[in-house]
Amino acid sequence: MILSGHEIEQQLGTNIIIEPFDPSNLNPNSYNLSLHDELMVYEEVVLDMRKANRVRRMTIPQEGFVLHPGQLYLGRTVERTETHNLVPMIEGRSSIGRLGLFVHVTAGFGDVGFCGYWTLEMFAVQPVRIYPGVAICQIFYHDIRGSFTEYASDKYQHNTDIQPSLLFKELGGVSENDPQMKLPFGIEHPY
Repeated sequence: MILSGHEIEQQLGTNIIIEPFDPSNLNPNSYNLSLHDELMVYEEVVLDMRKANRVRRMTIPQEGFVLHPGQLYLGRTVERTETHNLVPMIEGRSSIGRLGLFVHVTAGFGDVGFCGYWTLEMFAVQPVRIYPGVAICQIFYHDIRGSFTEYASDKYQHNTDIQPSLLFKELGGVSENDPQMKLPFGIEHPY
């Protein structure tokens, strides 16, 4: 079952936390989340699942920023969410999709217990201008049946920023003890 907008509002502060919360973003069965003003792109030509790939940051100016086809852009929501006893999911808004902009290439499914900002995997079918603060996607909530263990991850839980893929942690790639991991993403070692 998907929660109605009224039920989302009823569960605010207990099972659902959305910070900041704006009642005008509440829909009949979802809540609109906004685009933060930062983007991240990978600098590697070939992405390697076993390592922390280099990234570059950019800021979306108030006058907008054009996304180009053939490039994956990582963004994040302005809102931090926290969900307990429910399964959170995000979907692109239909008005955004009709411009040929996909806001989560594959990762719209959240886990019960997730706390943090949503990283958006944005891909444009044709050039499209985006703006900071635009309502980019919507979050909705499903009931969960049966016993469960809340999500706990050393990769993405309680994040405070855009999160590039950390799959390498699962695959035995570059470890956190590697000196490369001590540098901010996007900065290479001089050796």
